[in-house]
Amino acid sequence: MCIAIPGKLIKKENEKGIVDLGGVNKEISLTFIPEVKEGDWVIIHTGFGLNIISEKDAHETLEILREVYGTE
Repeated sequence: MCIAIPGKLIKKENEKGIVDLGGVNKEISLTFIPEVKEGDWVIIHTGFGLNIISEKDAHETLEILREVYGTE
């Protein structure tokens, strides 16, 4: 099963960005969301930012993932 997860964009350089995934930073492609700004929350799948989402939606999604996978 594949899953997309939310992360917060902390750095943007052209079509690449760095997202914070709960303390782990990962480089992603921003090709599909060129309008994204630093500080925005995005949905990430296989190294690509797919959509910009609200902070509220990001936290709700992270809480659901914690419940499903039993992590802190």
